[in-house]
Amino acid sequence: MRTLKKLKLKELLRLSLVPLLAVVVPLLLSNAPQDEHPRFKELESKLTNLSTTVPGLNNKVELSVNGVALHEFIRGVAITNNLNVSVEPGLDKKIYDNFTDVTVTNVFLFLCKRYDLDITFIGNIMVFSQYVPPPPVVVPYSPRLPSIQWNATTRKVNLDLKNDSLYLVSRELTRKTGYNVVFAPELAGKMITCFIQDQPLDAALNKLGFANDLKVSQPDSNFFIIEAKEKVPTNSGTISGSDRSKPKSRLPNGTQLSITNGLITLDATAAPIGDLVYSVSDQLGKQYYLYTELKGNTTLNIKDATYEDFLNNVLRNTDYTFRQKDSVYFIGDRTIEGLRVTRLYRLKFRTADKVPDYIPAEMKKGVDVKAFPDLNGIILSGSEPRIMEIENFLAQIDQVVPMVLIEVIILDISKTHTVATGIHAGIGTPPTNNGTITPGTDVTLNADAINNLIAGLNGFGFLNLGFVTPDFYLRLTALEENGKLKIRSTPKLATLNGSEATMSIGRTEYYLERTTNIIGTQNPQTQITNTYKPLNADFSLSITPMVSGDEQVTLNIAVKQSTFTNRVTDDGPFGTTQRSFQSVVRVKNQEMILLGGLEEENTNESGKGTPFLSRIPVLKYFFGTRSKSKSKTKLSVLIRPTVIY
Repeated sequence: MRTLKKLKLKELLRLSLVPLLAVVVPLLLSNAPQDEHPRFKELESKLTNLSTTVPGLNNKVELSVNGVALHEFIRGVAITNNLNVSVEPGLDKKIYDNFTDVTVTNVFLFLCKRYDLDITFIGNIMVFSQYVPPPPVVVPYSPRLPSIQWNATTRKVNLDLKNDSLYLVSRELTRKTGYNVVFAPELAGKMITCFIQDQPLDAALNKLGFANDLKVSQPDSNFFIIEAKEKVPTNSGTISGSDRSKPKSRLPNGTQLSITNGLITLDATAAPIGDLVYSVSDQLGKQYYLYTELKGNTTLNIKDATYEDFLNNVLRNTDYTFRQKDSVYFIGDRTIEGLRVTRLYRLKFRTADKVPDYIPAEMKKGVDVKAFPDLNGIILSGSEPRIMEIENFLAQIDQVVPMVLIEVIILDISKTHTVATGIHAGIGTPPTNNGTITPGTDVTLNADAINNLIAGLNGFGFLNLGFVTPDFYLRLTALEENGKLKIRSTPKLATLNGSEATMSIGRTEYYLERTTNIIGTQNPQTQITNTYKPLNADFSLSITPMVSGDEQVTLNIAVKQSTFTNRVTDDGPFGTTQRSFQSVVRVKNQEMILLGGLEEENTNESGKGTPFLSRIPVLKYFFGTRSKSKSKTKLSVLIRPTVIY
């Protein structure tokens, strides 16, 4: 009994585990890692093969980097392991990685996968670059052939057509059956559908024509002709003005029409367009051909209009147009090939690049407009009335664009004034007597010169100054400097009306930026990279002129000037100061205006000396030194525009 219970328990466990495994196993398989990209396997194989001749790829490294450029990291690993690498300068992405006890090959593979890199091998040189995926394979288009089966023994055909081209169907029927099957030119884009099984060719073609609203005829035993089925004419169908078997007028009630000497007087309210065209054409005896049925109503009141004016007015603001060839008027949808017109309109004074953007959207509706820069023209394709409207618009805007010659005079005036006075005395290494008395006093006296001077003063009455020690010296300073610098620049700019003219004059200085990277943890190596980076200071001017009808010129002016100041350190960057202004002014042709006031003034006053005594008037010059400097810089810009037609 106990054995039976154990068997039942095992059976229950088996039955319960089967469905569980059926669910779990597919989930585990779906989460299994997919095969990696084949290019990584190829890179790994090439690196492994190269490592047999380049042992550095098998070296194990310990690296920890934080914010190091990718190209610098690769170069550092290569230098450490004696590898030949070339790295594109564009690989400047910052990396933050830590590697311990891994080979150089695995590091390179990780970089390729993590940062989407590629390695090109030239001998034992590895070229690192950004991976560019190959272009997708373009499969050439091949049209689907219609399903047609021909039994030459029974002379029967099977057709399984579903929205197939009539051209391909007739071609395959001709090729397989040996009978020539042709169709009318207007059916070139016709698509047909039918399913016919095991029928003679003539019967199959007749059923095909019935199913697709076509007419099939057999003028001789070897030819079949497929044509469009004739339709019963409607109110606005294709008619001829000379066909007198049709009613003379189909004008709605309330419409008044009279024709005198070929001129039309018409008063119609909400009248069908097709009825108006039919009635007027019939009474004038005009021959016309309708490509499409004219739908819609119109309200029209014209007097003594020609037939062309009548058609222009009745078809305006509709999807229909007309075209005259010989004595026949072709009327229908604007997009039909027979009514579509394509012309090149060549511009005389303007460039064609941006002109299509300025044509109103409503005017371009239904017309394909493209610029043709090679001939400085516009290609127009669409209905003729709308093309004529666009051509009239282009004729209005195709005018001479005035050119503006701008003369610029730039004045940069700088004035400086510096005063330095004081007495400096001390004990030290005996200096030599030197200095200047004029134009500025800057004299240094040693102990011998001072003692000689004191000896000359001693003996006057009770005066006895004694003598100074041999290492005593004295420096007298009394300097005053004045400077004036005037810089003049006279550039000339020329631009078309409404276009911006710019100029820039500047200077570039470089400063040193030093980057230190430590590669490795157990045997760290320091890598120092020096980079000289540019810093620009320039004068830039941009002017946009707009010429009005009375030769007043509106100028939109922007001026910006930046100059260098002292360096922060010997190799550090310069400081910069900037001055700028922007204004909009109006000036007459060939008149000059002055734009100025960009003035910069600096004042610096400093001093040092004996406490308290250096602040007493008069005595302060004997117990201290004083320095005072003042500078003023002023930028002025004179502008004169000249309009040239």
